[in-house]
Order: sequence, then structure tokens, then C-alpha cells
Amino acid sequence: MPIIHISNSPLIPSTSPVEIHYREWGTGIPLVFLHGGWGYQIYHFQRQVEVFGDRFRIVAPDRSGYGGSARIDDLPSRFHQAAAEETFAVLEALGIERPIIWGHSDGSVIAAIMGLMHPERISGVILEAFHYDRKKPGSKEFFENMVVRPELFGDRVCATLAQDHGDEYWRTIIAADGRAWLKIIEESADPEADLYQGRLGELSVPTLFIHGGRDPRTEPDELDSVRRLLPECRMSIIEGGGHSPHSSSNSFTESNRAANEFLASLSLCR
Repeated sequence: MPIIHISNSPLIPSTSPVEIHYREWGTGIPLVFLHGGWGYQIYHFQRQVEVFGDRFRIVAPDRSGYGGSARIDDLPSRFHQAAAEETFAVLEALGIERPIIWGHSDGSVIAAIMGLMHPERISGVILEAFHYDRKKPGSKEFFENMVVRPELFGDRVCATLAQDHGDEYWRTIIAADGRAWLKIIEESADPEADLYQGRLGELSVPTLFIHGGRDPRTEPDELDSVRRLLPECRMSIIEGGGHSPHSSSNSFTESNRAANEFLASLSLCR
């Protein structure tokens, strides 16, 4: 797997340079995939590579702490912001200008923050399994299990996480993500607070939301909040889809169809 080095990252401030591993396929317009809190392998992007790899340069970096990138012991509660800053540094190191960003779960939060930070540097975002609320009561037990009982997620999940992150280390990074989310919940005094400091409605880059109709990580009113703030954005709700429509056998075809229509609508893809 290819490696680059960036001078620093707010995700791992005590280390310089920072080693980042990434995957790359195809040629053409840059399409960057940002993985969720469990890393790349558990919800891989291969079904999109097969469809889009002949038209796009697809790049999937491992964030600091994940996969083959530099290891860490903990994540700050503002790790999405820190990861957005790191990702811009990765794009610069790879010579990628004005990419389309496809973010999944935590990656979708990071992609949205990137679009808010520097819209002039992003051509479009696909936000899949999006998180809006800071308070996530329906997911609190899930995050707690990430910290103390990840074996409850089953043998297949644990084996894939071990393969991606290492036999001993995978529990460390999964627990770090769980603790960070618990901090986000705990530090939010306002039950109406969101992950974007009230700025999501300012997102101006072309945006597509892809969301599973049965995503267990979604609070009841999250998508309604998004629709109110971004009424012009495209939203594809995949009936029967769970937390990862792009990689699930019963929903990846519909995810790819929605993404293909969105990508075709962007002037740079014509």
C-alpha cells in the first residue's frame, strides 16, 4: 500500500512527520473516500471502484490511527475537525486539487466540515450515513460497547478489524473512537446542538446525501434537521439499507446509481 508523509496532523500532534497509508485506483477526476470510525476494510469501497474506477482517480486514505497509518492512543472530542485538517494536508501531499469527497459515517462528518472550511477546494461531497446531532441517545450503548466490549459485534467484525488495524491494536483505535463520541455527547449541554456549530446550512458545495432507511445510528429527527437546513440538496434514502449502503449486498446497486447520477450532474464530470 502506498505511503506519504505530512509534516503534522492535529490528530497526532506529538509526531512529525506523520505517516499516512492510502489506497488508489483508476485515473481521471479525483474521488476521495473517507472511511468511518471502524476504518476502511469493514465497509470497503471495492464495489465503487469497479463501477467508477474507469472514470475517476479513487483515493482512500487511512486516517491517523487507522489501518497502516500512524498509530494513536486517543482521539479528541473535536476529532472530526482535526481529521478534516489532516485530510486537506493529505490532498496537498498527493497533489489532488478540487476533489469530490465521498464520506461514510464519521467520514461524512469530516467531508461536510471540509466543505464548510474551504468550499473553493472541494468540487462536491457525497455524505453517506450522515451524523448531525451531538446528542445520540440511541447510539450511546453502541459507543460504550466500542470501548469496553467490542467482541459483542461478532467474530466476523472483530476478525476484519484485526486484519485492518492489527491483532493487538484494533481494540485501541475502536475504543478511542467510542470514547470520543461519548465525550461529544457528554460535553453537549444543549440537546439541540449539532456537530457543525450551527453552520451546516452554509454548506454551498454540490451535495448528495445517501442514507439507509434502517440506519441504526440515526436519531429520529436528524434527517429532518438536514432537510430544513439544506432543502436544495439531493437526498437518496435507500429503503431497507443499513449503516453502510455503499458496501451492503442489498443496497450497493442503489447507492451506486444515486452516486452516478450526482457525479454526472457535476460540470467537471461532463
